[in-house]
Amino acid sequence: MYKQFRNRSVILLLLLLSFLLAATCQAGDDIKDRMKARLPALAALKSQGVIGEDRQGYLEFRKADQSQETLIKEENADRRQVYTAIAQQQGVDVVLVGSRRALQIAGQASAGTWLQKPDGTWYQK
Repeated sequence: MYKQFRNRSVILLLLLLSFLLAATCQAGDDIKDRMKARLPALAALKSQGVIGEDRQGYLEFRKADQSQETLIKEENADRRQVYTAIAQQQGVDVVLVGSRRALQIAGQASAGTWLQKPDGTWYQK
């Protein structure tokens, strides 16, 4: 009887872990899809100088035109989720992940993109 209970427990645990893994993968795919869909709009805003990449790995408005505030908030929220997941996986602080990502973004940014240096000053690439 104990063996049957233990087997059922193991099976339930495996099913739960499978479900959680599938949900996590699906959530990751959803974030990736949303971020990919936003790329053209974000690239246009960057090329117009409306937004820039800050030193913490997030988007920030550079001009008074904030008509795309919802778009920027959604992108930053998804970035925060990704950075948090990476931080948990690597056992580091989420701020460190964001600042590392900011350096990567700066290295890959197109000419004309506004970027923030680690000291907080802005420059155009």
